[in-house]
Amino acid sequence: MEPLYIVGGQQKPDAADKPEFQGFRRGLVLRLDVDKRAGRIVFEYQCPAEVLPADDPSSLLKAATVEGERIYLCTPTEIITCGFPSFKRLGYLSLPAFNDIHHVRPVGGGNLLVTNTGLDMVQLLTPDGKTLREWDVLGQSPWSRFRRDTDYRQVPSTKPHGSHPNYTFTIGEELWVTRLHQRDAVCLDNPDKRIEIGVEKPHDGIVCGANVYFTTVDGHVVRAGTGSLRVEACWKVARHLRKPAWCRGLHVIDNRLAVIGFSRLRRTRWQDNLSWATGGINALKDLATRPTSIILFDLETGKVLRDIPVEQYGLSAIFSIHSGRE
Repeated sequence: MEPLYIVGGQQKPDAADKPEFQGFRRGLVLRLDVDKRAGRIVFEYQCPAEVLPADDPSSLLKAATVEGERIYLCTPTEIITCGFPSFKRLGYLSLPAFNDIHHVRPVGGGNLLVTNTGLDMVQLLTPDGKTLREWDVLGQSPWSRFRRDTDYRQVPSTKPHGSHPNYTFTIGEELWVTRLHQRDAVCLDNPDKRIEIGVEKPHDGIVCGANVYFTTVDGHVVRAGTGSLRVEACWKVARHLRKPAWCRGLHVIDNRLAVIGFSRLRRTRWQDNLSWATGGINALKDLATRPTSIILFDLETGKVLRDIPVEQYGLSAIFSIHSGRE
């Protein structure tokens, strides 16, 4: 099996008592040999002070995209383009509008599709930061709820979010985004076209052939048809786990095998985000939660083939999973 590159962050020692926007000390990319169960950190990153809030800021990497010999990484306030798998830095972008960036994807002409979660927005930008298009993911006029003259990199959090978009993908020429609170994915240029995921709050949006796959926070993998725009299969991977974990990060190898990320649960002041966990938020301090890990899952048989913990490498939270060779 090809090595996996797992993108995420390392928590601070006292992260259990902090919100996410203060809880991480650095971003990490882990290269994992699944067959040997051996890993090493190949990229680590701390955000510069000028693109962070002043009070106890957080550094981590959120969902990346690999395309050819490049990997497009993002922090909550930056986009970093690197060679892949060399991780030699090739490009950098940070704009005052960036707040809680969750995903970046290259699209035609070298432009960047940026999921700006903090502003409930998706932005299409040139590599040097010129704005080409902006979509409010709730169908409102962009910037109707936010101020253009504010440097949102200095704003610790804009929660509660109206939608919390977290991942973009394409179906043909169409641009789509996954919306956490609406439990769906929606076409940016035609919001009447949507995929209702429904079972729980979703992440990801991995297109593989005629299907698109999602995770949900409570540990489901959901498959929808790119033609039907309907859910056609659903696996409750979390039923194999003895302890709860936050499910996010997905690599679909083929129509049979998938790799799924599970991050250790953390306390959050937004109780609804953890309403599915046993005992709810009030029990989290005493709850024996599952360590951060990846699972190799057989979609045909519904069985876990491998379960590999990754916290020993410093990785506390997973945002995306990719494959590649050196």
